[in-house]
Amino acid sequence: MKLTTAIIIASLSASPALAKCGGSFSSFVKALKAEAVSMGHAKTSVDAFFNGVSQDGKVLKADRAQGVFQKPFIEFSRRLISQNRIDLGRRNARKYAGVFDRIERDFGVSRGVLLAFWAFETDYGGYQGDFNTRNALVTLAHDCRRPDLFRPQIFAAIRLFEQGDFDPNKTTGAWAGEIGMVQMLPQDILVNGVDGDGDGHVRLKTSAPDALMSGGKMLNHLGWRAGEPWLQEVILPNRFDWAQTGLGIEKSARDWEKLGVRARNGALAAGLTGSILVPQGHKGPAFMAYPNFRVYFKWNQSFVYVMTAAYFATRLEGAPVYDPRNPEPGLAGAQMKQLQKKLAARGYDVGKIDGILGAGTRAAVRSEQTRLGLPADGWPTPGLLGRL
Repeated sequence: MKLTTAIIIASLSASPALAKCGGSFSSFVKALKAEAVSMGHAKTSVDAFFNGVSQDGKVLKADRAQGVFQKPFIEFSRRLISQNRIDLGRRNARKYAGVFDRIERDFGVSRGVLLAFWAFETDYGGYQGDFNTRNALVTLAHDCRRPDLFRPQIFAAIRLFEQGDFDPNKTTGAWAGEIGMVQMLPQDILVNGVDGDGDGHVRLKTSAPDALMSGGKMLNHLGWRAGEPWLQEVILPNRFDWAQTGLGIEKSARDWEKLGVRARNGALAAGLTGSILVPQGHKGPAFMAYPNFRVYFKWNQSFVYVMTAAYFATRLEGAPVYDPRNPEPGLAGAQMKQLQKKLAARGYDVGKIDGILGAGTRAAVRSEQTRLGLPADGWPTPGLLGRL
């Protein structure tokens, strides 16, 4: 019997938390099996799913080595966006034009958005990861860093296995358990999976229509607003109040225009609110982030990844290369950790001391810049570190 989305979600969230992270891996697996049976899965299915499961040390190593997100926006975006990716993206837009038309009609998601995710996640399906998905999910659920994120994905994978859309011994993907061309977790596949090619199955690894339609439905489910922009490059006046930048400040396009903000190309989106983002400070590029931009953070929580994916989507739809201008040098990884420690010592919540310029660190930097009489743009520099 095929369950509805509501029943699936209820079954995944209402089960007793029998399997605790840490401790013996074999004991953890045994508890997972008991929990799965208590949720209504057949014991034969559960045994078959977990048969041969093993802990993957490479998954844990990958989880702790995400240094690429320490790169600043300009360096990160130039690293990810190549002319080859642009050309291939535009060819795929033509090849799957009918699929993208359906996505825009049914889910309201613009084709450039999905093309950018497709490019960054798997190079348009060319490399989808070779980690055993079941082992990755069980390893990460056993690890006590983020068990609540990964444990439900195991039971979702069992459901996919029962439906014939998951092979526990052969299904592979990213180290964090994402599967397919646009890298979706099992729970997202259960809720948002779409049979885009009409073969009766949701095959995100081998079917571009399935993967793209599923990604479009997921973005729609996450709150994507049809027909609206997400990011636009802007030019700011010389005497701009830099404390007005950041996702914490929203104004209507008309109010921003009154403050001297203008689009580098075209016009600001009338009738929408937006935030001014200066990812590398007041001397670097500037962008207007519209409400759809915030949906990106429900896909990936890295600011530099989100900025780059959103910008690349605009490029694929015809926007010009952004003007990098001449930003002040930022901080290297060790310096960023030193800054985070200094900010934490002053009482700011910067989260983990990881050398990544996240939202908490940006907010703390902006507060300290204001206190010191510096442009409050949220971009930490060696000069700021010295002042602290």
